[in-house]
Amino acid sequence: MRRWSLRRRLLVWLLAATAVLGAFALADTRAEALRTAQNVSDRVLAGSALAIAEGVSVDLDGGLQVDIPYSALEMLTSTAQDQVFYRVDGPAGFITGYDRLSILPEAEAEMRFADGRFGAVPIRIASLTRSVSAGDGSLPFTVTVAESTLARDALARAILWRSALRLSLMIAAAGLIVWIAVTLAMRPLNRLGEVIAQRAPDDLRPVTADTPDEVAGLVEAVNSFMARLDTVLAALRNFTGNASHQLRTPLSVVRTQLALAARSGTEDGRLDATAKADAALARAERILAQLLVLARVDAATGRAAGRIDVAALARDLTAEMVPAAAERGVDLGYAGAQGCEVAAEPVLVSEMLHNLIDNAILYAGKGAEVTVRVTADRVLEVADDGPGIPPERRAELSATARAPHADTRQGGYGLGLAIAHEIAALFGAAITLAAARADGRGLCVRIAFPPPP
Repeated sequence: MRRWSLRRRLLVWLLAATAVLGAFALADTRAEALRTAQNVSDRVLAGSALAIAEGVSVDLDGGLQVDIPYSALEMLTSTAQDQVFYRVDGPAGFITGYDRLSILPEAEAEMRFADGRFGAVPIRIASLTRSVSAGDGSLPFTVTVAESTLARDALARAILWRSALRLSLMIAAAGLIVWIAVTLAMRPLNRLGEVIAQRAPDDLRPVTADTPDEVAGLVEAVNSFMARLDTVLAALRNFTGNASHQLRTPLSVVRTQLALAARSGTEDGRLDATAKADAALARAERILAQLLVLARVDAATGRAAGRIDVAALARDLTAEMVPAAAERGVDLGYAGAQGCEVAAEPVLVSEMLHNLIDNAILYAGKGAEVTVRVTADRVLEVADDGPGIPPERRAELSATARAPHADTRQGGYGLGLAIAHEIAALFGAAITLAAARADGRGLCVRIAFPPPP
C-alpha cells in the first residue's frame, strides 16, 4: 500500500476543508446576490411606478385619465431584455394597461412588492397606491408595474460566478503556498535524517541538528532511544567482558585437570584430577548463573517497582539456605524486624540476597556465623565473622556501581557483589561494606532502601 506524503496529506485536508467552507460561502453569496439584484430591480420598479403616478390626472368629467410618460417604461426596458407590464386602476376599476396583471392587496405601505407570474413568465410586481385631488375631494388610484426576472437572475448569476472564480483562485493559491511552505518546512527533517544516516553504527551520541520546535519532541525521543540503546549495548559489552574473564579460569582448570587425569598412571591420581575438574565446572556453572542474573538486572532497568515485605523475603530465603550452610559448617540465621516494606521487585531482591548469603557461606570459613538482618528503617544486612576484606578494598568496592572483574576476596569471583551493586542501584538503594566486628574481622554488607512512594 502506497503511503501518502505529509505534503499530500496537508493539501488534501486543506482542499477538503476549503471546499466545505467554500460551499457554505457560495450559498451565502448566492443569497446575498439575489437580495442585491432584487433590491436593484425593486428600485427601478418603484421609480417607474412613481413616474406613471405623476401622469394620472382628473379629466373634465371628474374621472381619471392617464398619460403614460415614455421614460416610465424606458427605465424598465433598458435594464435587460425583460418584458414590461403595467396597469392603472381607479375607484371604478381598471383604467389602462394589462388587465390580466395581478394587483397586490392594499397595505399600510404606499409601495408594495411581490413575486408573481404573468402567464408562464415569472415577474416581479410593484404596486403604488395614491390619490389625486378632484374638486371638494380626492380620487384614489393604484399603479401596478411588473417586469420579468431575466435581469435580476442574470445579475445574481454574475455575482455568484465572480465569487466562485475568486474562491477557486484563492484555493489554488493556498494549495501552492502550502506546497512550497511544506517543502521548506521539511528541510530540517531532511537534515536530521542526513545527520543520523551519516553516523557510524556505534555512534550513539545525542543528535544536535538544528530543528524547529515542532520536531524537538521527535529529536528528544530519538536521543532517549539512543541513550537506552547505548545502555543496553554497554550492558551487553559488560556481560561479554565478565563472561570471558570469569569463565576463562575455571575452564582452563578443567582442561588442565582432564589432561592430568589422562596422563596419570594411578587410579588415585585420575580420581583427584577428575574431582578438581568437577569442582572447576561447578565454579563455572555458578559464574554462568551469576552472569545470567546480571543480564536479567540489565533487562529490568526502567521497570516500575512494587511494594514487597523485604523482612519476610529475607527470613524465608535464610531458612531455605540453612541446610546448604550447615553442610559447610556455617551457622546461618535471621534476626531483625518481622515486617518492612520497600519498593522493589521480589525476584531480583531474592537473587541479590541469595548471592550475598552464598558469598558469606563460601568465604567466611568453617565454623563461622552468618547473620541476615532487616531493621525497621529499611536496612538489609548480611554479616559474617570470617576473614573479611581489607579496609581500603572495602571503601573501593562500596563506591563501585559494578564490581570489577578482579576477585574481591580470597578465591572469590567478584560477581556476587557486582549483582548486589546492580540490583541495589536499580531500586535506588545504597550499598556499603564494613567490618562486622570491632576488631576489624568479618564483613557486613549493608543495603539501605529508600522510603517507598
